[in-house]
Amino acid sequence: MTRPDFDDFRRQALTEGFDEVIERTWPPLTVLETHTHPFALKALVVDGEMWLSVGPETRHLNAGDTFELAREVPHAERYGEHGACYWVARRN
Repeated sequence: MTRPDFDDFRRQALTEGFDEVIERTWPPLTVLETHTHPFALKALVVDGEMWLSVGPETRHLNAGDTFELAREVPHAERYGEHGACYWVARRN
């Protein structure tokens, strides 16, 4: 899979009303227990794999997959043996 362009992702997110766009990289096997964020977000996984748990549902995400979360939604994250990188647009 060809890696998407960060600048294109950023431009699109800003057009959609997001006000911050960053790249997040997580080390292998990182686990983030249930937490919330004070912002809404949409993200694109660009490398590695992760599992995102919201309530009773867990999604396995790989490069090319997207996810969205509303502000203050409790969720947990777990990253694969090679870690993961995703681009995230935040609406503060």
